[in-house]
Amino acid sequence: MTDTNRQFVLAKRPTGVPDRDTFELVETDVPEPGPGEVVVETRYLSVDPYMRDRMNAGDSYAEAWDVGDPLQGGVVGDVVAENGTGYEEGDVVVGNLEWADYTVANAASLTQVDPDLGPVSTALGVLGMPGRTAYFGTREVANVKPGDTFVVTGAAGAVGSVAGQIAKEAGARVVGFAGSDEKVAFLEDDLGFDAAINYKQTDDYREALDDAAPGGVDAYFDNVGGPITDAVFQRLNVDARVAVCGQISLYNATEIPTGPRKLPALIESRAQVEGFLVNDFQARFEQATRQLAGWVGDGTIQYRETVTEGLENAPDAFLGLFDGDNVGKQLVAVDE
Repeated sequence: MTDTNRQFVLAKRPTGVPDRDTFELVETDVPEPGPGEVVVETRYLSVDPYMRDRMNAGDSYAEAWDVGDPLQGGVVGDVVAENGTGYEEGDVVVGNLEWADYTVANAASLTQVDPDLGPVSTALGVLGMPGRTAYFGTREVANVKPGDTFVVTGAAGAVGSVAGQIAKEAGARVVGFAGSDEKVAFLEDDLGFDAAINYKQTDDYREALDDAAPGGVDAYFDNVGGPITDAVFQRLNVDARVAVCGQISLYNATEIPTGPRKLPALIESRAQVEGFLVNDFQARFEQATRQLAGWVGDGTIQYRETVTEGLENAPDAFLGLFDGDNVGKQLVAVDE
């Protein structure tokens, strides 16, 4: 363990799309654990779209950062010091920690990682928050049933790629929207989606849906919002279920655009539209993780990770989310 700790803080609140000046890398002392605390050395750091909202002032489902605050996200790391916690040096843990080489944390806020379930990086992806979000959003909120047609946006990302495979396992026809031909091939060839649509090469989303989902849409997992969602709402079948997980198309907007009005489509379809947060299901996280691990183990679920090397490059990994640079889960591997 070194004497110096690198740590990212919020340098300024962005207007619209963040840039490198939004982030500042500072040096601090390596923290010491107080009673009931541990010091965690970061192995992998997660960057996720929801973090964009935490850079804004005002209310959100995730508490806003103040300028000068350390940035935080999912971290997998090694316990390197502890103070009466029951953890031992070398234990691998996961928690919501700082973008830093080392973080001090209350031991109760951490979960020990079982390396027998999969590579420890998966605790931030398919066996972590994104995987659980896909699990509960697909099974509980969208309530996918055999014979359904299931549509998911952001389909090649950490959540969407798992959601589509869970829907496929449930017996649904699965259609995904993604942003490149490479991602379309990944969805259809590697993950077994029935159809995938490159939205960047599609002029008419509704026509594309007519081709990919000729029988209409029974369940929709929305990670993106915007014009794609406008089109999907026009194709919802009677008693369709919509799980609203994210709206990445709007996160950097300085003004929220007004698109086609959606409510008349819901009158005809009598669809159920429900927003959700994965923490709504916190009491069942272990159940979800075990089921996901079983599916990964038997090949039902495939996953991919996009790994950026070096803590200093964490802002680039985060900004790349909004350009669609990642396939699967975007991680940062922190240099030792």
